[in-house]
Amino acid sequence: MDIRVLKVYLDLCDTLHFGRTAANTNISPSALSRMLQRLEQDVGTRLFERDNRSVSLTHAGKAFRRFAEETLGQWQTLKRELDTEQHLLRGTLHLYCSVTAAYSHLPALLDRFRRVQPLVDISLTTGDAADAMKKVQSQQTDIAIAALQDDFTDKLHFAPIGKVTLAVIAPAVHCQVHALVNQTPIPWDKLPYIVPDHGPGRLRMERWFNAMNIRANIYAQVRGHEAIVPMVALGCGVSITPNVVVNNSPMMDRIQVLQSPQPISPFELGCCCLHKRMEDPLINAFLSVI
Repeated sequence: MDIRVLKVYLDLCDTLHFGRTAANTNISPSALSRMLQRLEQDVGTRLFERDNRSVSLTHAGKAFRRFAEETLGQWQTLKRELDTEQHLLRGTLHLYCSVTAAYSHLPALLDRFRRVQPLVDISLTTGDAADAMKKVQSQQTDIAIAALQDDFTDKLHFAPIGKVTLAVIAPAVHCQVHALVNQTPIPWDKLPYIVPDHGPGRLRMERWFNAMNIRANIYAQVRGHEAIVPMVALGCGVSITPNVVVNNSPMMDRIQVLQSPQPISPFELGCCCLHKRMEDPLINAFLSVI
């Protein structure tokens, strides 16, 4: 089995996007498609379900992913045993992100990083995403996953990893707020709002209030989007929060998404570190897999 094909296959398992994997592995999309077709012929079954909108692993694809990970792990072990001059990085890389990012974006990044640097230890701290850049600037962490802020300083390096859309959310359970949002039209100026206490999420909501020309009735100021979703789900108010936070919440079945009368610009999510530390071997190695 071709080791390079296994690496490309695992990258596609991570991204579930042919264009991104082609870019990550420096091959053309057409060459990637042909490579996958030959691999599926060798395996004897389809590894991916794909249409014009999405790519997903089949049951066989998930099984083959485990095989590919085990094979590459054994290959790396063999190379280390046979090549005494190979110098893999060692040490501890400190990462910071929100709990949601730990579910949604970090796994694929860590999987790719560990395949090339299996000896590096990862120290992960989770917390409010709005604090991520401060953690980097104060060198409490090496790399943080964060939303790009308006006041982004040139002392930091930002490597984009994707867009995060936001939505207006309200309780789906019977309560006073639910009754208000089911009126036609919705009395936006009379709703109680739950807002982040600081950060880019707070700025998005303040701009939305201005665009809506309402003086918001602030029910609560909360630290972190993960804390906002339960308050909305319990009927305390309405908020604007990333869709990925709602989709990863155990209370998502108590939430409804409202049609916003005003557009809400998405977050640009990325990994940030101090510019002056970009040449640190561990940081540089992590940035190289983004």
